Amino acid sequence: MLKSTPTRLKKQVPLLNHAKRAIHKQHSLPAAYYRGGTSRAVFFKQEDLPQDRAHWDSIFRGVIGSPDPYGRQLDGLGGGISSLSKICVVGQSTHQDADIDYTFVSLGVKNTDVDYSSNCGNMISAVGPFAVDSRLFPLSEETADSVSVRIHNTNTGKIIHAAFPVVDGEAASMGDFSIDGVAGTAARIQLDFINPAGSVTGKLLPTSQATDTIDGILVTCIDAANPCVFVQASDLGVAGNITPDEINAHPDLLTRLNSIRRQAGTKMGLAKTPAEVPGSVPKICLVSAPLSDDRGIDQKQTSGDVDLLARALSVGQPHKAVPITVALALAAAARVPGSTVAEIVAGKDTVDNAGITIGHASGNLMVGANFDTTGGLASATVFRTARRLFEGKIYWKGEESV
Repeated sequence: MLKSTPTRLKKQVPLLNHAKRAIHKQHSLPAAYYRGGTSRAVFFKQEDLPQDRAHWDSIFRGVIGSPDPYGRQLDGLGGGISSLSKICVVGQSTHQDADIDYTFVSLGVKNTDVDYSSNCGNMISAVGPFAVDSRLFPLSEETADSVSVRIHNTNTGKIIHAAFPVVDGEAASMGDFSIDGVAGTAARIQLDFINPAGSVTGKLLPTSQATDTIDGILVTCIDAANPCVFVQASDLGVAGNITPDEINAHPDLLTRLNSIRRQAGTKMGLAKTPAEVPGSVPKICLVSAPLSDDRGIDQKQTSGDVDLLARALSVGQPHKAVPITVALALAAAARVPGSTVAEIVAGKDTVDNAGITIGHASGNLMVGANFDTTGGLASATVFRTARRLFEGKIYWKGEESV
């Protein structure tokens, strides 16, 4: 006769001591997640956020998953790199020439930085679609097939027009337009940046000259769509078609570029000391003439393909493509005699009469620039794609209630 096996008692696992930390439910808010150009961001309606903006930073950190000492943001919706660590807030317009307001927020990955000092040209491609999808921009019979949304960027005070198709009351996602750095095709979005010069400093040339010397290197400081610093790659001893991985692996390139960027920020009036210069602006970018070596041929970035090469940094990291605001600033700098960019393209015909074609880390991008009779940049045009990835409630941990 078989003996019965006694039932084992489950071990009681002691609760951790939470005396110093209250236990409560997660917080939640309505939100959406969009890809815009070569970036992604969490979108909020401004009306859904606390009126007291002092509460925004902790919410945004929790949502994105920052700071993360492992650099992956696994406990949030960030992606471990600057182009995926972003928030967009869209609300009713406070500008007479705009339909909506848009505030861009850049978050540090490993640190607690929450930066409101700049615009994001890639994510702005998703702002119009979000406004339509969330009914912040109501459609009419006249806008049944396509719309043009006038966007006021509160970070810079500038106006951007976004034109794109709509289908059954929503921003179209399907289409046959592609951009380098993003797989597949989608509906084309035209972005017209109106009078982009002087976005933060009020001047196209914040230092009042085409070039400055910083750490023994000739640079151009320019403010168009965002403050930017352009350095010729050869002056730093690297090839213009260097890859993001090679930039990261270089023994001192990032350190030198950060030193130049911070000193340029003080020259441009963005901060009193280099240590106080924001992480997001000025952007810094290596520029070079196209190269016809094996890599240039493979990347389709020879002189027959592009007008110049650009390798940009964003919040201290090599960008996988190019920030759209950097591309706009490049187009403006190309028309400034004596600038580090104009030295590369001066006297040469562009590969496309519609604008300047830039070879970046993931492919090529053409920027159409319109100049007034005085040579000033009246507007600049780029074409991007965007797509709604999800919408609903977003959850985050935090000590503060909303």
